[in-house]
Amino acid sequence: MNASLVKLYDANPEILNLLSTTKLEVSIMVPNHEISDIAASQNIADEWVRNNVLPHYPKTMIRYLLVGNEVLSYNSEQGHKMWRDLVPAMISIQRSLEAQNIKDIKIGTPLAMDVMQSTFPPSSGRFRPDIIDSVMVPMLKFLDRTKSFFFIDAYPYFPWSQNPYNISLDFALFRGNFRLRDTSSGLVYTNLLDQMLDSIIFAMSKLGYPNIQLVIAETGWPNSGDIEEPGANIYNAATYNRNLIQRMTTKPPMGTPARPGVVIPTFIFSLFDENQKPGPGTERHWGLLHPDGMPMYEIDLTGKRLFTDFASLPAPKNNEPYKGKVWCVGAKEANLMELAAALSNACNEGNIACDALAPGKECHEPASITDHASYVFSSYWSRFRSEGASCYFNGLAKQTTTDPSKFLDFSFLYQSFHILPMSHCNFDNQ
Repeated sequence: MNASLVKLYDANPEILNLLSTTKLEVSIMVPNHEISDIAASQNIADEWVRNNVLPHYPKTMIRYLLVGNEVLSYNSEQGHKMWRDLVPAMISIQRSLEAQNIKDIKIGTPLAMDVMQSTFPPSSGRFRPDIIDSVMVPMLKFLDRTKSFFFIDAYPYFPWSQNPYNISLDFALFRGNFRLRDTSSGLVYTNLLDQMLDSIIFAMSKLGYPNIQLVIAETGWPNSGDIEEPGANIYNAATYNRNLIQRMTTKPPMGTPARPGVVIPTFIFSLFDENQKPGPGTERHWGLLHPDGMPMYEIDLTGKRLFTDFASLPAPKNNEPYKGKVWCVGAKEANLMELAAALSNACNEGNIACDALAPGKECHEPASITDHASYVFSSYWSRFRSEGASCYFNGLAKQTTTDPSKFLDFSFLYQSFHILPMSHCNFDNQ
C-alpha cells in the first residue's frame, strides 16, 4: 500500500517483530489502564520500556511512543485520575528512554477535539477550562522541552454530520470550492480540517506555546454507517482520504493557513474495517480494507497517482440526513441462542415492557425469537438512544426503514388467534 508509517494501539510483540522486516516507521502506545501505575512508579515505567521497546528497537523503527489514547475524553472518576496521571506518566517514560540512551523516540498522547472549548473561528480556539491548568499547561511544557508533537485526532466528518445544513460537504471533503475567512485573523480557509487544526494552534499560542508541531494521530471518513448517519459512504470516504493524502504529501508542504509550509505527519484511521466493534454503524466502517484484506476502494498513500487513474466510485445516496422513521430489528442471520440471550437481557436490564410477548398476549405471535427480538430491540433503542444506546446488540441487530409490524405477516394473528389488532402492538421507532 506504499505506507510510510503505521500506528499501533499497543505494543504487540508479534506485530513489532514483523514490522522489523520492513521500512515502516512505527508508533506504539501505552494502554490507558497502565497509565496510573506508570505515573506512580519509575520502576514500572522502566519495566514497560524494557518489555515493550528494548526487544524491538532499533531494528523496528519505533518513532513515536504514545501514552494513552484520548485520555481527556474519559469524564468519570477513573478518567479524572488518568487526567492527573497522564503527564507524570509521559515524564516517567521519557526518563526511561533517556536512561537507555534512546533519543529518537518522541513521547506524546493523542487527544480528541473535545479538549477544545472553542474551535470556530479558528482564532477563537481555546482549550476546555477544566483541563488547562491541571493537564494542558504541564503537557505543553513537556512537549516543548522534549521537542515532541501535539497529537490530535481530527475528524471533519463529525462536525459536518452533526450540522450538515450549515457546513458545506465540499468544505469537509477538501473540494476547494468553498472559502471561509476568519475575520479576526484574516486567514482564509478552504477546508474544515485546516480550520480544526488551526484552532489547536491558536489555543496553544494563547498558553505561550506557539511553536509545538502537530501530528494528526487519526483522521478519515466512514465508508458506511447506520441509516441516520449521513454522508457515510464509499464515495465520500475515498474522496476525503485521496484529497487528504494529496494535500499532506505535496512538496513543498502546504501546512495550514496559520502555519503555511509546515509538514504535518498524518495517520489515516483505519487500515481495516472493524466489523466487531460496538456502537453506531460508523464505528465499524473507517477501513481502507475489508476485514478479509480486500481494498474498500483504490487509494495510493504516496499521493503520486492521478485521480483520473482510479476506477469510478459508486454514487453517494445518503449525503443528506434521513428524515423518515427507523426501527431496530433482529438480524435474520443472527445466532438464535445469542439472540435469545440478548432479548432476555434487554427485557431484564432495560425495564422494557416485554409482557406483551408472553403466550396469549397481543405480541406473542408469530412466536419467533427473531420477531420477538425485533420488538424488544426497537423498544430498548427508542428508550435509551438519547443516553448513547445503539442498534447493535453485539452484532445481533440492524436498522431498517420498514416497519417490522408491517413487514411481518401478522394477518395470521387475526385469522387463527383473534387477539388484539396489531395497532396495539406497534414497534417503537426513531
